[in-house]
Amino acid sequence: MERPGRVAVTLEQCWHAVPGGTARAALESLRALQAHTDLDLVGVSARHGAPPAPAWVPPVPVAALPLPRLALYEAWHRLRWPAVQRATGPVDVIHATGMAVPPPSAPLVVTVHDLAFLRHPEQFTRRGVRFFHRALELARRDATLVVCPSQATLDDCAAHGFERRRLRLVPWGIDVVPASPEAVAGVRARFGLAGRYVLWTGTIEPRKNLPTLLDAFARLGRGDVTLVLAGPQGWNEDLGSRLDRLGARVRAVGFVDPDALQALYAGADVFCFPSFEEGFGLPVLEAMAQGTAVVTSSGTATAEVVGPAGVVVEPGDTDALAGALARLLDDGAERDRLGRQGRQRAVERFSWASTAAGLAAAYREAAA
Repeated sequence: MERPGRVAVTLEQCWHAVPGGTARAALESLRALQAHTDLDLVGVSARHGAPPAPAWVPPVPVAALPLPRLALYEAWHRLRWPAVQRATGPVDVIHATGMAVPPPSAPLVVTVHDLAFLRHPEQFTRRGVRFFHRALELARRDATLVVCPSQATLDDCAAHGFERRRLRLVPWGIDVVPASPEAVAGVRARFGLAGRYVLWTGTIEPRKNLPTLLDAFARLGRGDVTLVLAGPQGWNEDLGSRLDRLGARVRAVGFVDPDALQALYAGADVFCFPSFEEGFGLPVLEAMAQGTAVVTSSGTATAEVVGPAGVVVEPGDTDALAGALARLLDDGAERDRLGRQGRQRAVERFSWASTAAGLAAAYREAAA
């Protein structure tokens, strides 16, 4: 692709009721591509009567196709119509940043975040499982290149029929900007967090493994520590009885805007993220960037992200998770050591500039 190339990027997830990690990764990648390349970027969405919520507004112009979301997804996956160029005009490459896969009316790059729906279909809606299976089939058939945010996802794709020659590893990045003491004090006051706390953040849904986290926290029996759950309600997860049992020891604060979230990470004693499966695990990297000790799941992409700079346990082992939390809560020196190592690892290994370089290289290769 001669520069500047024109790339159409699907951004419909920004309008989802729960945009989640795929939207955050797409938006941050776009900002990095704007900052570090001279690509001409245009977003693609379904038809909407209003922009997305302020936290999810894309940094690039967005061209809307004439169909509403469900009709567009169905048309793309069943009819392979309409072409994104109907909204955008000519483009050199199309980048599908989620599992809604448009027709390959130009060289097509598809990001596959994870294949959790294959191993744990019970954690998704029936409609969602059908949608993801069709998306996977189309990505295998039509994508010029497939981008994966972690080696774990790349290996999963190879194991499920993708040719390795078409797979590219492009990890997500982080901007390491430590939250100020004033910002930390502000979020503590905002959420009534006077003492120590363990933080979890994400969309509340089954693969996040929150029942195990709540059970492990209950076993700690620590009245001086609060568990903070920061994130929107997703699907298929009812935590009511566990939350009732913990009472004031747990605080569910809902969606938190990005700036306040960084301060929440910084103020936590421990960040705990025991997901069964992730495509990358951006919250783990965000906690590392704020110098907060991390406990996460072994054998997953999040273990890949944290490396030796955190504690990993089997995600289904309640006792092991409770033990890891207890040890870190009781050992300030170890928390500090892991916090320093985590921040150093974030600085040295993960940047949005590197993400932009990897994506730009994939675009050039696909268009060649």
